[in-house]
Amino acid sequence: MKISIHRSSTGGRRSAAVVALSAVLALTATACGDDGSGAAGDKGEEGSGKGEIVFWDNNGGVRTDIWKEIIADFEKANPDIKVEYVGVAATEYQSKVDTSLQGGGLPDVGGAGAAMLAGFAAQNALEPLDDRLGKSSLNGKLNEDMVKSLKSAGGDDDKLYSIPTSANNGVLYYRTDLFEKAGLDEPSTWDKFYEAAEKLTNKGKNEFGYTIRGGAGSIAQALDAMYGQSGITSFWDSSGEKTTVNDPKNVEALEKYVGLYKKVTPAADLNNDFTKMVSQFDSGTIGMLNHNLGSYQDHVKAFGVEKFRGIPQPIGPGGKRVQVSNPVDGLGLFKSSKNKEAAWKFIEFATSHAENSKFNQSAGQVPANTDAAKDAWVSEAEPTKLAADALSDGSTTIVQLPYYLPDWNNLSKADNEPAFQKVMNGDTSAKDFLDTFAKQLNEAQAEWNEQKG
Repeated sequence: MKISIHRSSTGGRRSAAVVALSAVLALTATACGDDGSGAAGDKGEEGSGKGEIVFWDNNGGVRTDIWKEIIADFEKANPDIKVEYVGVAATEYQSKVDTSLQGGGLPDVGGAGAAMLAGFAAQNALEPLDDRLGKSSLNGKLNEDMVKSLKSAGGDDDKLYSIPTSANNGVLYYRTDLFEKAGLDEPSTWDKFYEAAEKLTNKGKNEFGYTIRGGAGSIAQALDAMYGQSGITSFWDSSGEKTTVNDPKNVEALEKYVGLYKKVTPAADLNNDFTKMVSQFDSGTIGMLNHNLGSYQDHVKAFGVEKFRGIPQPIGPGGKRVQVSNPVDGLGLFKSSKNKEAAWKFIEFATSHAENSKFNQSAGQVPANTDAAKDAWVSEAEPTKLAADALSDGSTTIVQLPYYLPDWNNLSKADNEPAFQKVMNGDTSAKDFLDTFAKQLNEAQAEWNEQKG
C-alpha cells in the first residue's frame, strides 16, 4: 500500500514526529475498504445497499465488545449486509485516517467526533448527511444540541458530516471509603480537591491522592483544570482573535495543577493515557481521578457502587463551575465509500433507540437519540444523571473549545502533549508553554477567519 506524507490543511505545520507516526501507522490493504483505493476527494458510489462494508471504531479495545454486539444485531436485521469491524485505538485513529486520506484505503463508516471532524471535513473526506437524515426515521430523534455541535465542529453550520452517537462530560471520581476514613469532605470545590489530594497521599505505602494525566489526552484535562480554577468563561477574548489560554489566571492555575505531579501523584503519570490512568485508579490505592463518563463502568467493576462516586468538576472560587466542552462523538460516512446506501443503513441502525441506548449504557455516556436518553438506566447511573443536571440547572458554564479549527486536534495533541510533559518535569515553565500554545492557536484562528471572510 502506498504511504504518503500528509500536510495539514492549514499550511503543513504538522511536526516531523507526527509525519513519521503517520507513516508507521499506515494501514495495510487488509484493513481497507472493498477495493482499498478510497482516498480524500474520491466520490464513491451509492452501491447496491447489500454486500460488505468496513467500519472503523475510533475507540477500539475500549468499545470493541459493544460495537461487535451492535454489528451482530445489525447483521441479523440486515442479512444481506456484512460489516467488517476494525478497532483502532483512540490515540492512533487520526493518524490512520490521515494516512488513508492520502494513500487510499478509507473505510465506509468511521468514528467522526467533534475533535477530529474539522480536519476530515476540510480534506473533503466525508459525505454531507443532511439530506439522508431528513429522509430518515432518525429525523427529529437526535439531540439538537449535539447536532449543532457537530455542525459547528465540521466548520460549516449548514452541513452535518457526522451523526451524533453520544456526549461526554468531565467527571471527578473519588473514593468515598478513603475520604470517609480520612475525615474529608466531598471534593466539590477546588480547595477541597487540593486538600484531599495532599491528605490522601502516603508515598511510603504507595498511596496517592490523585492521578494526573501526562500522556495522550493530557491537554484537554489540563485545560479543564485551568479554566475550572481561573473562572475564565471564554476560550477567546472579546475580539475573537486572541485566546485566553495564556491569561495570567490560567498560567497560575496550571502551575498549581502541575505542581501535584510526583508530590501527590505516581511518577508513572508522566506517560499515562486514559486507559493506564483508569487502570491505576481502579487498582485501589488512589483517591481521585479526573476523566469522563466513559470510565464509569470500569470503576463499578473495580469497586461496586459503594466505594466511589463520580461528581461534576469542582466549583471555583467564585462559586460557579466552569469546565471546557467535551467533544460530541459520532459516525461519519466516508465519501469514497463504494456502498453508501449500506453504510448509511448501518449508521441509522447504530443510532436508533435500542442500539444507541445499548451503546451508551455500556459507555456510561449521554445518548444522542432522544428516546434512548429517556431510558431508565440514564437516571440510575449517578454520574450521568449528575452531569446532565449540572449542564441544565445553570450551575455550570462551558468554555467551548475550537473544534472547528482544522489544526485543533494536532495542536491539542501531537504538537503540545510532549511540551506539556516538559512542564510536568520542570524543564519548561507553565507560562512559556501556554504562551507558545497561544501563539499557535492565534495563528490557526487567524487563518480560519481569513478563509471564512
